[in-house]
Amino acid sequence: MITQQIGIAIVAPAGQALDPAAIDRAVARLEAQGCLVRNYYDHNAIHQRFGGTDAGRLAQLSAAVADPDVQIIMALRGGYGVTRLLPQVDFDAIAASGKLLVGFSDITALHMGLFHRTGALSYAGPMLAGDFGAREPVQFTLDNFWNCLAGPTHTITECAPGNPRVQEQGRVWGGNLAMVVSLLGTPYFPRIDGGILYLEDIAEHPYRVERLLLQLHQAGVLERQRAVILGDFSGYTLGKNDNGYDFDAMVAHLRETLPVPVLTGLTFGHGPKRVTIPFGAQGRLESKDEGFTLLLSDYPTLRRADTVQDRCA
Repeated sequence: MITQQIGIAIVAPAGQALDPAAIDRAVARLEAQGCLVRNYYDHNAIHQRFGGTDAGRLAQLSAAVADPDVQIIMALRGGYGVTRLLPQVDFDAIAASGKLLVGFSDITALHMGLFHRTGALSYAGPMLAGDFGAREPVQFTLDNFWNCLAGPTHTITECAPGNPRVQEQGRVWGGNLAMVVSLLGTPYFPRIDGGILYLEDIAEHPYRVERLLLQLHQAGVLERQRAVILGDFSGYTLGKNDNGYDFDAMVAHLRETLPVPVLTGLTFGHGPKRVTIPFGAQGRLESKDEGFTLLLSDYPTLRRADTVQDRCA
């Protein structure tokens, strides 16, 4: 059995901790599981809505990359702030370190930029404050992360009737819809042909989701994909003027309009229950009447299944 300790670095490239006590809870839980935790976030150094000044947040990331005892760099939380840092992020150093960058939401920008600049893969996975530091952590979310990390493959199975029948293979990529679209036309948007694109967002009305997806379509991105899989899009409020236009109506229109199959029901988004998806992995998607499976392979792991189960699960 391999017993090397997992080293996890905490960084805040985006927002500050909304509940500083969540950091203590997360660190205590991880350390109790045998993990080594290095915290590069200082709540006393927060700046405006961010987890530090721009320079301070870049310094957190650089310190975590340089730490020889760290294998995982985990974002504190999302929010906003990564976009401000992109021109100064040393993507080559992150890739060369071999460390696994983990997070979602605003961290999508780092996943996108890292893959485009270096070809390195990262993890759309849990974050420290909201997941490991929750007062009542969702065990599914944490277990799914550790199981994915152990590899060598990771299978996502969803009970999601009503989707089109699909059998496709391709590179799996995506994340937060607003963040993905915000990078169109920038040096941080990867060109991925034959991909399987997963997307989620929070508090975006269905018409905004439709508009963003149509932007991806009209920019020529979706015609190069094999499939689009939609995750959680909760947190919006319909108005009287919607007159029957809801999320289902929006999806129906997209299925008539877009050049790729559109699936729904992926357990990924801003809800507490969430799968982990290695950004850039190879995927095999099979959708039937009752639901779909997405088999992920060819992504970096710690190759320590026994250790993950015994020490950090």
